[in-house]
Amino acid sequence: MINKTGVAGRRILVVEDSRTQAEYLGHLVETKGYRVTLAADGRDALDKIGNEQPDMVLTDIIMPEMDGYELCRAIKSDTTTAGIPVILVTQLYDPADVLRGLEAGADNFIVKPFDPGQVFSRIMDTFEATAAPDPDGPRTGIDIVFDRQPHTITASRSRILNILLSTYEFAVRKNTELSEAHEHASSLNEELTTTIEELQVANRNLSNENAERSRVEKALADANRKLNLMTSITRHDINNQILALQAYIELLELEITDPSLLQYMSKARIAALTIQKQIAFTKSYENVGAQAPRWQDIRKIVERLQPWLKGAGIGLVTRDLAIEIYADPLLAKVFGNLADNSIRHGRHVQQVTISAERLDTGGVVIRYQDDGEGVPEMDKEKIFQKGFGKNTGLGLFLSREILGITGITIRETGVPGNGVLFEIITPPEEVRKAGNNTASGPSR
Repeated sequence: MINKTGVAGRRILVVEDSRTQAEYLGHLVETKGYRVTLAADGRDALDKIGNEQPDMVLTDIIMPEMDGYELCRAIKSDTTTAGIPVILVTQLYDPADVLRGLEAGADNFIVKPFDPGQVFSRIMDTFEATAAPDPDGPRTGIDIVFDRQPHTITASRSRILNILLSTYEFAVRKNTELSEAHEHASSLNEELTTTIEELQVANRNLSNENAERSRVEKALADANRKLNLMTSITRHDINNQILALQAYIELLELEITDPSLLQYMSKARIAALTIQKQIAFTKSYENVGAQAPRWQDIRKIVERLQPWLKGAGIGLVTRDLAIEIYADPLLAKVFGNLADNSIRHGRHVQQVTISAERLDTGGVVIRYQDDGEGVPEMDKEKIFQKGFGKNTGLGLFLSREILGITGITIRETGVPGNGVLFEIITPPEEVRKAGNNTASGPSR
C-alpha cells in the first residue's frame, strides 16, 4: 500500500541507467528523509516493484531495454501498480516529450539539469496531487494531433494543468537564465569591443613607433657606416705617416753619433710604435657592437686556442664546456686576449684550464685559469682599465667591453703567485645547452 501521510518511511524507486546520475539523484532524495532504491533500467524497475511496491517512481526516459515511457505505461496499465505516482526525468527538448509523458500516464516531470529545490517540490506536489480524489471522476481519453502525430491523453484536467505549469515554470526559469546570460554576454561584448578598440589604437601607435624606430636605426646605420669609413681612411693615413716617421727615425739613427740624441731617437721610435698599436686597437674597438649578438659555442671557441697555446709550450685542459652563450660576435677575441696574457705575462705558464659551472641563479660561470704568477691584489681591477699594462693595455679593457654588450661580466679572482683566475659570469637568459637552436636569441 502507498503511504499517504508524511515523508518518513516513504520509499522512492530511482530508475537511471547512469550509475553516477542514479546515485546523485538518490542522495538528494535521501537528504529529505525518503528511503531510496535504485534500478538500472525499466526491466530491473518492474522486478523491484513486483517484490515491493514503492511510494513513487522517478525514472529517466532514455534507457536501454525499456525506456521511461514504456515503464510508466506498464506501471499505469497494471491495476495493482496504477496508483504509484510516476515522475519522468527528461530534457524536455520538444513539446512532444510532454505529450508522450501524458499519454503514458506520467504524473509529473523533473527537468534536467535539475536542482535540489526543483526535485523536492515536484515530489511533494505529486504526492499531494495523487492523494486527493480526482474531481473529474472516471474519464475517457482525449484524442489530439500534434505535429501530425496522434496522441490519446487520459490524464485529468488537474494533472494536465500541473504538468503544464511545471513545464511553464521550467521555461520561465530557463528564459530568465538565458536573459541573464545574454545581458552578461552583451556586457562582455561591450568590454571586448572597447578592448579591441584600445588594442587597435595601441597597435597603430606601435606601428608608428616602429616606423620611426626603423627610420632612426637606418639613419644611425648610415651615420655609423660613414663614421667607420672616415675612421678607416684616417687610420690608413695615420699609419702611412707613422711608417714615414719610423723611416726618418731610422735614417737619423744612422747619421747621429751623439749617445744622448740616440737615446731620444730610441724613445721616439717606441712612441711611434705605441701610436701604431693604439691605431690598430681602434680597428678592433670599432667592431664592438657593430653586429647583432648571436649564440656561440664555447667549446668550439676554446678549441681554437689549443694550437696557439701548444706552440707556446702550454697545455690546455677543458671541462663542461657544452654550452652556448649569447654574446657579441667578437667573443672569441676575449678568450684570445686571455690566452695572449698567459703567454706574454704569465711567466712559466705550463697549463691553462677552462671550465664552466652552472650557478644557483640559473646562469653560468666560465673560469679561465693558468698556473703562472697571477695578478697582484692591488691590480685586479686596474687590469681592465684602458692603457694599464705592459703592452698596449687594451686587451682586457676590450674584453670587458665585448662581454658587456649582453650583460656578461668578467673579474679576476686568482690567488697572487698561483696563477690567474678569470671568471666570466653569464646571466641565465644569455646561456643555453649547446645544440639548442630553438630560438635565435634570448627574450628581451
